[in-house]
Amino acid sequence: METFQHIKENNPDLKIYHIEDRQFSKYGRVLTEGAFSHIIDKMDEYPIPERENVYKASVSELEFTSNRGNYERVFFGGSPVQIGYCNGNTHKLNALEYHKTSEINVAVTDFILLLADKEDLIENTIDSSKVEAFYVPKGVNLEIYPYTLHFAPCKVQPEGFKCIVILPKGTNEPIETHEHTFDDSESDLLFMENKWLIAHPERKTLIEKGAFPGIRGENIQIKL
Repeated sequence: METFQHIKENNPDLKIYHIEDRQFSKYGRVLTEGAFSHIIDKMDEYPIPERENVYKASVSELEFTSNRGNYERVFFGGSPVQIGYCNGNTHKLNALEYHKTSEINVAVTDFILLLADKEDLIENTIDSSKVEAFYVPKGVNLEIYPYTLHFAPCKVQPEGFKCIVILPKGTNEPIETHEHTFDDSESDLLFMENKWLIAHPERKTLIEKGAFPGIRGENIQIKL
């Protein structure tokens, strides 16, 4: 709790909830402790990069050593999953994405998740004042519900963060774009397979790759 209090004191203008707060219930749920402990140990093999983030959608060592079949049955109704990780140094919102399926996050270190409700996404645009911050301690396992707006964790320690990510197989893989004959503005947000994305205008690298600049207001920053 010491780091949590420190981060709250350093960010007085940002309301930061603990992940156990009831406010999180509209975005997801906290899962049973220990369900993923055997893959947390494997994360020692995957370092935090010196700069930016690294995301690996599917890591065979994690998938082979995990109770993958149970995850598929319990959390994804029997559908195949991929198990990977996101390690890095993010300390800003930068973007928001959603999937039309659940996502499992396993906190290998403490970090903060910035979350929002898709109902606040109006005409592919959301104001960052609608985004809420949640402190996630090391060892906590989360299910992020479908359509919850989220992105990479934010670090709460100088050395960065580590997070295991479990998603339906193929999520975040490149996807072919096709013209369609029906009016569907949501298609403007489809960035990769099962990934609808909006970016803050400050995150020019994403916009140059085709992300829709749909976040208005402050690019929320976590001060250490």
